[in-house]
Amino acid sequence: MFMKYFYDEKLAHASYLVGCQAKGVAIVIDPSRDIHSYLITAEANGLSITAVAETHIHADYISGSMELASKTGAKLYLSDEGDADWKYQIADQIDSQLLKDGDRFSIGNLTFEVLHTPGHTPEHVSFLLTDGGTTVQAPIGLFTGDFVFAGDVGRPDLLERAAGVKGSAYSLAKKMFKSLQRFQQLPDYLQVWPAHGAGSACGKSLGAVPSSTVGYEKLANWALQYDEEDLFIEELLSGQPEAPKYFGIMKSLNKQGTTLIEKLEPVHHAQPSLTLVQEWIQNGIVVDTRQALQFAQKHIAGTINLPCNQSFVTWAGWLLDYDQPIYLLVSKEKEAETLKALQSIGLDQVKAVMDHSFIEQLELNEMDVVDYQSVEPKEIMERLEEYYVLDVRRNSEWRAGHIPKAHHIMLGHLKDRMNEIPSEKPILINCKSGARSAIAVSILKANGFDQVLNLTGGFDQWLKESSTKLVNKIH
Repeated sequence: MFMKYFYDEKLAHASYLVGCQAKGVAIVIDPSRDIHSYLITAEANGLSITAVAETHIHADYISGSMELASKTGAKLYLSDEGDADWKYQIADQIDSQLLKDGDRFSIGNLTFEVLHTPGHTPEHVSFLLTDGGTTVQAPIGLFTGDFVFAGDVGRPDLLERAAGVKGSAYSLAKKMFKSLQRFQQLPDYLQVWPAHGAGSACGKSLGAVPSSTVGYEKLANWALQYDEEDLFIEELLSGQPEAPKYFGIMKSLNKQGTTLIEKLEPVHHAQPSLTLVQEWIQNGIVVDTRQALQFAQKHIAGTINLPCNQSFVTWAGWLLDYDQPIYLLVSKEKEAETLKALQSIGLDQVKAVMDHSFIEQLELNEMDVVDYQSVEPKEIMERLEEYYVLDVRRNSEWRAGHIPKAHHIMLGHLKDRMNEIPSEKPILINCKSGARSAIAVSILKANGFDQVLNLTGGFDQWLKESSTKLVNKIH
């Protein structure tokens, strides 16, 4: 048996290629939309990808199942569990087999048994793998998707919070409890191969290790320490992070099927031009992907700043509209990576790109090319009343502590709640360290707020300065 682990850091997404070397065939479990790595790996190891399997209808990225089926002719293995609202519609478009609890299918000498493991979603299944090419005819491990992670379990509230299915969070939490009871009965030696790692919004405390075992999760996973259903449900539903706005869109796209990447409209490469960027701003949204400090020093008025870093996909999904044209200011070196990142969550409407290097040559003026200011906590600590202080951290961070008299709007909700922000005072924005607040500054500036400042170092620096000041007073 051959197995290769793939990990997308921007999505905190894990997928797997599993091959039967004796028969020269392979299956990909929960593939990402960019399928090149699977194709290259399969070819390098003398394998043909003949099958693709999904544990559930994903909410945080576009599945690559149809891409793989188109390129390789692979058969799709998809869940037929859950209610009628969350059945795969792509099953009617392509060669596929719908799966129920207890079903088995084989890829060469590899056998996969289907376990219905609802809780994260109603249709969620896990795949128990047995290698028929060994003398020991016992399962090796379980592909758990978003059911059991290293140190955590899948959140049950996404259908309610992201897709608007009222009352589903509690009922799915009850199902998760029963699914975990079933998990407890599995042999301790089984390996656990989840679909996400630390940083994913599909759980609240995922571990960073790529795999685990059933036995270790029984010992260490908080969710497997509860015998009482009510206490488990209470803990599971509490403290879940905000559900990214784009998750509901992902669920629908993955259920219905998406356009193949090769059939997307080609992206236009534009020559550097301030006038053209200003036209783009009138027609859609222009994203400047430079680092926050560069953007703060000089940028084109009306553009927003989403640095091309590990959190780019997250904030693009929160802040960019799926029905609005997107234009990118991006370096040639980062262009392919940025387009791939946007396509990974279905933001396919990028119309044109322009190399951002020309911005450095532009002259600052009051209208077209502008900057914004940052301030140190010690500069404004004694005169907070002069500012409208806006905290854009997550709810859990806000509840743990915040600047006195600050107001709270989580960054992902900022575009929808700008009407709550007064313009009589300068707006001082903070997050934990200054990165998210820099994005928030760019959004407000692009939407007509003139006096907006970023708090350097964020709340962490504020606490440090506050502690230092307190110590100085004592002494």
